[in-house]
Amino acid sequence: MFRLLGATALSCAFLAPPLHAQDAAAPTVAAAADRFGDAQPFSFDALAAKARDLAARPYSEPEVRHPDILDQIDFTAHWKIRFKNDETVKIGDAPAQFFHLGTYFRQPVRIFDVEDGASREILYHRDYFEMPDDSPARQMGDDMGFAGFRVMRPDLKTDWISFLGGSYFRTDGFARQYGLSARGLAIDTGMAQAEEFPRFTEFYLEDSKEPGVDLVVYALLDSPSVSGAYRMAMSNRNGLGQVIDVDSRLFFRDGVDRLGIAPLTSMFWFSESNRFASADWRPEVHDTDGLMMLTGTGEEIWRPLNNPDRVVTSSFADTNPRGFGLMQRDRNFENYQDDGIFYDKRPSVWIEPTSDWGQGAVTLVELPTNDEVYDNIVAFWNPAQMPEPGQEMDYSYRMTWAKDAPVTTTVARTTATRIGEGGYPGNPRPTDQVKMQIEFTGDILKGLGGDDVEAHIDLPDGVEAIEPGVVNVVGKDGTMRLTFDVQSSADTLDMRAFLSAKDGQPLTETWLGQIHPQQIAYLRQH
Repeated sequence: MFRLLGATALSCAFLAPPLHAQDAAAPTVAAAADRFGDAQPFSFDALAAKARDLAARPYSEPEVRHPDILDQIDFTAHWKIRFKNDETVKIGDAPAQFFHLGTYFRQPVRIFDVEDGASREILYHRDYFEMPDDSPARQMGDDMGFAGFRVMRPDLKTDWISFLGGSYFRTDGFARQYGLSARGLAIDTGMAQAEEFPRFTEFYLEDSKEPGVDLVVYALLDSPSVSGAYRMAMSNRNGLGQVIDVDSRLFFRDGVDRLGIAPLTSMFWFSESNRFASADWRPEVHDTDGLMMLTGTGEEIWRPLNNPDRVVTSSFADTNPRGFGLMQRDRNFENYQDDGIFYDKRPSVWIEPTSDWGQGAVTLVELPTNDEVYDNIVAFWNPAQMPEPGQEMDYSYRMTWAKDAPVTTTVARTTATRIGEGGYPGNPRPTDQVKMQIEFTGDILKGLGGDDVEAHIDLPDGVEAIEPGVVNVVGKDGTMRLTFDVQSSADTLDMRAFLSAKDGQPLTETWLGQIHPQQIAYLRQH
């Protein structure tokens, strides 16, 4: 998967014409009548009907025009093409700007303004953009289309959400720092066959009449297997993050083997759990460090992320989950030491179903990586019943981009997972033994000692926890450390652990760990 390197820089350039009154200086080109299409009736139901009609016909691959010119608009050339601020489109109070096509964004999208039940297409024109005299983009015509759009803050200096490439979008969260991405839909992710990437082909931007909602974005999605209509009500809460309420209607022209609802895409290179996997100067490098789940029965689960030596897919079966998300729990700058891109400020994203999702599984796909520029983590909901050709499936959910999951909890949470050599210093180290150390932190643990709790450790048949123990972390009241060794040479070893009171009442969330002993053994030798 391609990952945008320096996404804030790439997403800091391009924009379009004002359709509504605004206080900015008078536009230089937006007044031209040929910059906008004719008004057409619009509604979400009409967009869904359009998606249904598309799905009833064979898929048509969009044409890429002037591929030779697009080849020349590489990262550097693309960054130099900047949308003119005085051409910003005001959708109510939300300023929208547009992205130019380039090498990595070759397929145009259509963008419409919606007002009073009617839509008008915003037509591309080169004059919307500032570009160097020698920019390859000057060779393109005035009917090329845009690559995507972003919503700016009032001063037009930074954006808080952007849609660019496929069905990808992301926000800058609580600290104005971009990190992981979301997608409209994922198909056949992490399977032997090639992944299918549905793309948003049309966007409709509407001023919201709902209290607290800044903008409503409608999107038409299309791919060889499915067409769909999306409605996204978006709220930007400065200092807190963003909330997006999503309604989706999907129409399948073909069956799929793995369907990803509400997919999240992130990067995990290394942390305290696999520090041995990199020689980088920083202690940790990751957008997110774990998958959090709240099951339909109310169990809280934490699954630390891995950087395996092969593609690994993990499924966590559930019925009507209460939520899941990729979280960046470690907020300590000292653990990253990166004052350029601030991994400690990356947003977490929580998915909360707002419709009946039924049976299925939260699915986590982990791919190997040796650099931070590649997204190698994908998490999504995979329904138990795969769609058949001609079938409609509807899903609604709330996305919260914030510092943490909006979940009230009374149990302690996992705050560190550490892996190291088994055995003890001063003694021969067993080469097939790995030491696990899990830290739990929460008010419920304050005042308790190791003798007050019980450790519950579940391992595969034939694998035992060697000398498990629980101790308080010195100087950290409310933090306990569970330590044990495991002996195994398996490719993959799944583990489950939590702490409870003596009466069996859980004191911590459930930790689901996965290690790859053979990968660890290989790294020991190299």
